[in-house]
Amino acid sequence: MRILVVFESMFGATEQIARAVGKGLAAEVINVDDAPADLTGVDLLVAGGPTHAHGMSRATTRKSAADQGDQPTRSKTGVREWLGSLGPVPQGLPVAAFDTRIDKSRLLTGAASLGIAKLLRRRGCRMAAPAESFFVGTDPADVGLAPRELERAEAWGTALGAAARRPVS
Repeated sequence: MRILVVFESMFGATEQIARAVGKGLAAEVINVDDAPADLTGVDLLVAGGPTHAHGMSRATTRKSAADQGDQPTRSKTGVREWLGSLGPVPQGLPVAAFDTRIDKSRLLTGAASLGIAKLLRRRGCRMAAPAESFFVGTDPADVGLAPRELERAEAWGTALGAAARRPVS
């Protein structure tokens, strides 16, 4: 079974989550910059990115984030652009979406995972699990992950893998 976790990450928090999800799934984890345009042979796709301005990042929000940071960004492109560039997607491909965002109500922050899931469903994919958010700190001096988010991400990945491997009756 080929499982692919594709992530977009500005400063590393989303990448850490993607790697923890991938560990739980025993999956291949790929930066969106290196993600394939052809999903033939993929049995489960998990895609995630940071929440910017209430949704998925755009070139302008990535530039703004890069201008505010003091380190190089991890991803040059975004999940939105990657999904738009995909060739034909296997009909009914099981997928899941995640994001990183601050730990506030979705009404206040939005959630990139909801937009990712919507684009995947439009491509004919089947959601294997509801969209999931993982939380980062709100202190500008420390935008790292909230406590225990890596463990939660790995457990989410394990649950996704168990569901994906369960025979359909």
